[in-house]
Amino acid sequence: MLPSLLSIPCTTLQGEAKTLGDFPARAYLVVNTASKCGFTPQYRGLENLWRYYRDRGLVVMGFPCNQFGAQEPGDAQEIASFCSLNYGVSFPLFAKIAVNGPEAHPLFNELKRRAPGLLGSQRIKWNFTKFLLTADGQRVTRFAPLTKPERLFERIETLLK
Repeated sequence: MLPSLLSIPCTTLQGEAKTLGDFPARAYLVVNTASKCGFTPQYRGLENLWRYYRDRGLVVMGFPCNQFGAQEPGDAQEIASFCSLNYGVSFPLFAKIAVNGPEAHPLFNELKRRAPGLLGSQRIKWNFTKFLLTADGQRVTRFAPLTKPERLFERIETLLK
């Protein structure tokens, strides 16, 4: 049996120890984010998904990452301020992590294993790679950074039915 994605320890942007399971949901959208990336405007779309679906059971979760072009250089306070002031982000944000390499966070290692990228790659290619998880965390679908959050409505609807 696969380890539960919902029980992997994470740290919020405020420094609290949490797991995905601490956020009861019918579906989870986990995204590696960055504040100085060409895809950064996707924060707006992610926030729209969160506001539209949170009462029906979707939890959007942002995991800042500085591995791609050093596009997330800020500390926790700077990240929180940027996201709030520029995009009105109110969905859960987590502490800055690595998504690739020997320091990669265990959650992202498991997400990559369960939902490899193009040609079976277990690397994340850039910021704003998205993983849509079922309520039990057993099924994972991966979406490329180019996939705008608005294009996920149909997939989310299916999980929330």
